[in-house]
Amino acid sequence: MPNAYMQHASKPGNPTVRRTAGGLTKVSESWEVVVSDTGSALDDLLQLLDLEPLEVNLFRGQSRDLGGKAVFGGQVVGQALVAASRTVEARLPHSLHAYFLRPGDMAHPIVYEVDRVRDGKSFTARRVQAIQHGEVLLSLICSFQVPEPGLEHQAPMPEVPPPESLRPQREWVQEWLAAVPNVPPRIREAFERRGAVEFRPLEPRNPLMPTVRPPRQAFWVRASGPLPDAPLLHTCVLAYASDFSLLSTALLPHGVSWLTPGLAVASIDHALWFHRSFRVDDWLLYVMDSPTAQAGRGLSRGQFFDRAGRLVASVVQENLMRRIGS
Repeated sequence: MPNAYMQHASKPGNPTVRRTAGGLTKVSESWEVVVSDTGSALDDLLQLLDLEPLEVNLFRGQSRDLGGKAVFGGQVVGQALVAASRTVEARLPHSLHAYFLRPGDMAHPIVYEVDRVRDGKSFTARRVQAIQHGEVLLSLICSFQVPEPGLEHQAPMPEVPPPESLRPQREWVQEWLAAVPNVPPRIREAFERRGAVEFRPLEPRNPLMPTVRPPRQAFWVRASGPLPDAPLLHTCVLAYASDFSLLSTALLPHGVSWLTPGLAVASIDHALWFHRSFRVDDWLLYVMDSPTAQAGRGLSRGQFFDRAGRLVASVVQENLMRRIGS
C-alpha cells in the first residue's frame, strides 16, 4: 500500500516528493515527485533529497551507504542545497561553495541548519551547516538570483560520440569484476549497485586495474528515470551527480584509483556554478580534467553540456590524495 512520507508544505518552484503508486503529478503551483514502491535507486535519491523540517531553518536528512568509507559527498551537498532552497522563494541557485570538514556516518541522519545571510533585490545568500553527532561535517554557502537576461558567451562543447553509441557503465562493470579474481564482497556490491544516475564513459577504465592515463575523462550522464518540470529538483540532482568521478580524474596520471591500498582520498571542497537551465533526466556531457596535483592535494575541474552544446554548469573540486605513511 503506498504511503505518503512528506508532510511539509512546498513553496512555488520547490518540488514536493511523495511516495505513491507511481507517475508524476502537478499540484497547484508545485510539483509532486511521485516515487514508486519498487524501490529504485532514483526513488531512493528523491527520498534522500526530501528533507524533514524540524524547526524554522532546521532540517534533517537521511544517509545511504554507497560502498565508501563515509557518507557520499554529493549527497551532503545536494541535501544542503535543498535545505537552503527551502528558505528561498522565486529564485534559483546560481552557485555554491562547500567545504567538507569531517567524514559522515552513513548509519545516522544529518541535520542541516540554514542561516539567512542576505535577501537582496536580485540575489539571496544562504549559509548551511551539516551537523552530525554535534559536529559540523560540511559548511556551504550558496547564492540565488532572480532570473534576468544578459550578455552571453561560452566555451564550445567537445566533439564526442552520442550517448546512444556508447555502452552503459553497468555493462562494463561486469567485465571489470570478471577481470579481477577475489574482489571483496563489499566492493563487488558497490560496483553492482544500481545508481540514481546513469553513466556512459567515453573511454572506459577499470578502477580495479588502474593504469597511467592523461588527467582527463568524460561521461554522458543522466538521472536513471524521468523527473518533473521542477528546475530546482534538477539542480539538486546535478549537485549530487557532480561529485562522481571528479576526484578520480586527478588520480589518472599516477596509475592509482580510490581502491588502491595505501592511498587516502577524500574531497576537501566543492564549488558549482549553474549557468543555464537544463534537464538532468536528459543526457548531459560531463567533461573533466585535472590541471595540477601537489602536496597531497589534487585539483579537478568539470563542465556539463547539454545535447544542444550549451554549457549548463561548471564544477571545481580540490581533493586529498595522500599515500598513507608518506
